[in-house]
Amino acid sequence: GSSSEFGRPAPPPQSGWERLRELWQRDERNRYPEETVNIIKSAFTGGLVGWMYGGLPAFYQARKAFIQASHGELFQNRADAVQSAHRAGLRSFLRYGWRWSWRVAAFVTVFNMVSTGLSVYRNKTTIGNFTSAGAFTGALFRMNLGLQGLAGGFIFGAAFGIPAGGLLMVMQNLAGETLQEKRNRERRELYEQKLAEWQSRLNVTEMLGQVEDNTQEGLEAEGARKF
Repeated sequence: GSSSEFGRPAPPPQSGWERLRELWQRDERNRYPEETVNIIKSAFTGGLVGWMYGGLPAFYQARKAFIQASHGELFQNRADAVQSAHRAGLRSFLRYGWRWSWRVAAFVTVFNMVSTGLSVYRNKTTIGNFTSAGAFTGALFRMNLGLQGLAGGFIFGAAFGIPAGGLLMVMQNLAGETLQEKRNRERRELYEQKLAEWQSRLNVTEMLGQVEDNTQEGLEAEGARKF
């Protein structure tokens, strides 16, 4: 009985904590789950959008301010003046773009980690997961402003999570299945495949054992007759 159970593949995770642990583990192909990859991608995208949002207006404003303030300055030529204006704009682009970039990236990362964690733990994707994630993230980023800021961040985050979550759910439904449904299907298919391979190896092992036993009995019978 113990030999027949040896090497049996483990079933898919059943509890929420098991699914959460699996979220940060590599699979047999040394790949992270799709949910984890999406969190990383969204953080990069959020940082890029934040940099453009904060950097581009700062670039044009700094360039405009430099031109207005440098009418009395002397430049070697027109190209030198244009380059100086661009350098002033670029400094503001890097400065203010970075300020917005890391803030947006951090907000998006926390929001996606909480919403994904709730979906994985509960094993279903609902608008409530995104609303809770938005409320938590908004409160976290405004808690340094006291109770009033905490409440404002909570309300803002919840209001942000509803349309953001609704949009993500619509996109997943258009694809035919949510990430959780896809993940559960892949888990089930992989487990069935491993179980079939294990059963096939087990049958071959049992057949070899029977052949070995029959051969041994034949040898013993032949030896008894000769004796």
